[in-house]
Amino acid sequence: MVETLQCRSFLLCFLALCIFYSINVLTVEAATHTHNWDVKYAYKSPDCYKKIAITIGGESPGPTIHAQQGDTVIVRLTNSMLTENVAVHWHGIRQYGTPWHDGTDGVTQCAIMPGDTLNYTFVVDRAGTYLYHAHYGMQISAGLYGFIIVKVPKGVSEPFAYDHDHSILLKDWYHSSTYEEAVGLSSIPFKWVGEPQSLLINGRGRFNCSASSIASGVCNTSNPECSPYSLTVVPGKTYRLRIASLTSLSALSFEIEGHNLTVVEADGSFVEPFVTKNLYINSGETYSVIVKADQDSSRNYWITTNVVGRKPSTPTGLGIFNYYPNHHYKYPSTEPTTGPLWNDTASQLAQSRAIKAHHDYVHAPPPTSDRTIVLLNTQNLINGYNRWSLNNMSLSLPTTPYLVALKHNITSAFDQNPAPDTYDVENYDIYNVAENKNAVSSNAIYRIGFNTTVDIILQNANTMTNGTSETHPWHLHGHDFWVLGFGSGKFDIAKDTKNFSLTNPIMRNTVPLYPYGWTALRFRADNPGVWLFHCHIESHFYMGMGVVFEAGVEKVGKLPRSIMGCGKTKHMINP
Repeated sequence: MVETLQCRSFLLCFLALCIFYSINVLTVEAATHTHNWDVKYAYKSPDCYKKIAITIGGESPGPTIHAQQGDTVIVRLTNSMLTENVAVHWHGIRQYGTPWHDGTDGVTQCAIMPGDTLNYTFVVDRAGTYLYHAHYGMQISAGLYGFIIVKVPKGVSEPFAYDHDHSILLKDWYHSSTYEEAVGLSSIPFKWVGEPQSLLINGRGRFNCSASSIASGVCNTSNPECSPYSLTVVPGKTYRLRIASLTSLSALSFEIEGHNLTVVEADGSFVEPFVTKNLYINSGETYSVIVKADQDSSRNYWITTNVVGRKPSTPTGLGIFNYYPNHHYKYPSTEPTTGPLWNDTASQLAQSRAIKAHHDYVHAPPPTSDRTIVLLNTQNLINGYNRWSLNNMSLSLPTTPYLVALKHNITSAFDQNPAPDTYDVENYDIYNVAENKNAVSSNAIYRIGFNTTVDIILQNANTMTNGTSETHPWHLHGHDFWVLGFGSGKFDIAKDTKNFSLTNPIMRNTVPLYPYGWTALRFRADNPGVWLFHCHIESHFYMGMGVVFEAGVEKVGKLPRSIMGCGKTKHMINP
């Protein structure tokens, strides 16, 4: 009897020790990273031209957030700007369990007012290359953006090898203020933002300061802020370059003179590797490429980025691929590469089709969907204003965030009528300018059954200018989607669905829609909340190019009061 009790006592102690050890191991492995950010105005000269930018502690781009899969990130963001609100979106972070911290003004939160602080808290549930950026007004253009790099857990390997890891963030840069741009877009007569003045590589570019119209002291090529970005490499070594774009308008090409780029990751998903000389990249997309420093090491090489998809008037963005021990600012003796033809859509489409899931990391999509939503992308005149619309509905965000309104059943906060699932497919001519007299501004949303599978067909069309259809990079918050296919012309639901890629489609959060074509996506509505789906061209979204999905909002936990205080939520913080 005594031996039995001793044995039981030993087993209980051993079990308690195992539980204690496991809890402590888990605690050590899942770390918490706290960042204190002061968002404020500052004079910056990223392309040698001085203008006011929105910065994080004086930096633009902002500091990179580094974490490991499973870690918690806390960003205590204080708005020190005197004249405007702010909100920050964590692009590619799915926000499981924290939909209120997705960072989208009017959708998941009230914007942070001057002088206020909001603690964004979220778990980075998956390794990969992600981004953060402003999601209020047109503040990406003003410089509020940066990287989120999430490493794989310790002991977990990736399907490619490299010696060093570097990040390259591409941006187009305007000299006009976001106020000027926003007022022009929302005025009668309409004033377009135009093409950017410069292209930046990791926040550095070079504008031609010799123009006679520039005031004295505004542009200075000797300013160290606009020294070219230089990446130093050691001959014989292999490099992982995480390349991302947060352009406000421009689709880009990216090259390293004389070097191959092997694409291995896209938006956090491992890619079946393929080699290219040129990487096409749209706003909101992230890639990892492998580059070997295997060329003549007695010289340096150009890093270049150029505008594609629009007739470019913006100079090539330049950087230096510096072979050690050459001086890191020694210019190559060759002319910079000018990139591919700007209107070679076929080449861009070929790259998109080449991106497939790595054979060891295939997450097969559900074989069928429960619902299909076809979204016709058009330009419209609505009450005399230029707008972008989906199925003749141009998104106008409400003053009360959707998430709060739905969770607290504030039905008067937005239009309760369902948004349209399709358009007049048979009669609409996508190749000509359409009158679209029925287009309206609306804040109606799509209510989706929780845990159901949804197909989204993005259908492009002619703009209000004859012979013009534009590329649109579409980004989904809160989810990844399977890219099922691309096509030219009008989508045929009877024929084209039979050719969907269901074997090894890549999972992404951002994908392009090409001129006069269609893109097919599938996603599982398994993340409770309210999620934005929109064109990632900043001016297009500002002009209404987006929709909102709700799924399982009743499963969302208690909302923090810190995201309230605007619209019909004012009484919730001051009852």
